[in-house]
Amino acid sequence: MDVQSVRIPVAVPLVAEVSAMAARVADILRDRIVRGQLAPGARIVERQLSAELAVSRTPVREALKLLEADGLVEISRNRGAQVTTYSPDEARDLFDVISVLEGLAAQRLAEGISPLLMARFEGLHAEMLSHYRASSLDAYFDVNTAIHDLVVAQCGNPRLAQNHRRLVSRARRGRFLAILDPERWAQSIREHEALMTALRDRDGPAAFAAWRIHLAHTGASVAAVLTAATPD
Repeated sequence: MDVQSVRIPVAVPLVAEVSAMAARVADILRDRIVRGQLAPGARIVERQLSAELAVSRTPVREALKLLEADGLVEISRNRGAQVTTYSPDEARDLFDVISVLEGLAAQRLAEGISPLLMARFEGLHAEMLSHYRASSLDAYFDVNTAIHDLVVAQCGNPRLAQNHRRLVSRARRGRFLAILDPERWAQSIREHEALMTALRDRDGPAAFAAWRIHLAHTGASVAAVLTAATPD
């Protein structure tokens, strides 16, 4: 046998495996940013994150690129990756758009919602209320997020959903900030109740109005929180 023709197999991670690991790392970092565990301006050190999550630096780099596309991190040659800042004006502008997109999604949903899907919303709404009564902020936020995502996913408009995905990460970060205010949290519950009433009645215009107002109020609350946190 020609020795030169023998090749020793090298264990090279498949592209799909790297992509899956990168997506997992991105999900972890995204959640930390949304919940404020990584503050605006915080540096994300690849070496430290790689060691913490027991992955190589390649999927970490890919994950940071995904978050950069979401607008959650900035990557520069000199400073590496940093969590982006979030200004009051940006919050207002972002939720101006989000409120219309999700309002339209809610209208389309209400106009064609099936009994089975309605039952799913009823279950999520009841679960969310139970977390609210228990003051379980993180659990509440998870179910609340599921409701918002389901409205968009089931509205029957793929183009709307596509545009929503481009904005949703930064909007989600804002929604978590908003419910840190107890008064806003209570107001949000009432607005969710208004959406549920519109869905039960299959009333598209009422669903649009309820959900647009809900997101607009969230944007105003986020802007107020960020303004209060800004040094004079």
